[in-house]
Amino acid sequence: MEVASLYNAQFMDHVSHPDYKYELEGATHEHDGVNPSCGDELHLAIRLGTDGRIEEAAYTGHGCAVSMASADMMSDLMVGKTPEEALALCDLFKGMITGDEKDEDKLEEELDEAAMLKDVSHMPARVKCAQLAWRTLAEMLKNNTAEATTTE
Repeated sequence: MEVASLYNAQFMDHVSHPDYKYELEGATHEHDGVNPSCGDELHLAIRLGTDGRIEEAAYTGHGCAVSMASADMMSDLMVGKTPEEALALCDLFKGMITGDEKDEDKLEEELDEAAMLKDVSHMPARVKCAQLAWRTLAEMLKNNTAEATTTE
């Protein structure tokens, strides 16, 4: 795998000009995630609408390019999804990033831009970075807590 294939213009746009990196007013759920192996930290917030779907998602924090780009892509993908759909996408992303899910058509169709992170599966030091936002969202939704903290 070439690192250049991961750090392309589309990826770097998520790092340099993230659409979802801000404090979310009126969040219904918030959760903190930490990757102690590298120091990445993220605060994820979502707002569920009256229809039970994710109306808005945002994050704040700091970390490497992989964790921040992944958080931005994930936030974009989750808007409009039900918590159940969001959890299924988190599971699919985990399968992709750990190398267990290899169906490229399925990955691109369901994960959209986040499918570009599939090559991280060949970069063991970056797997936890890529998973941070997804793991944080999954834990938030599974625990259905308004505020919690997670580390791995």
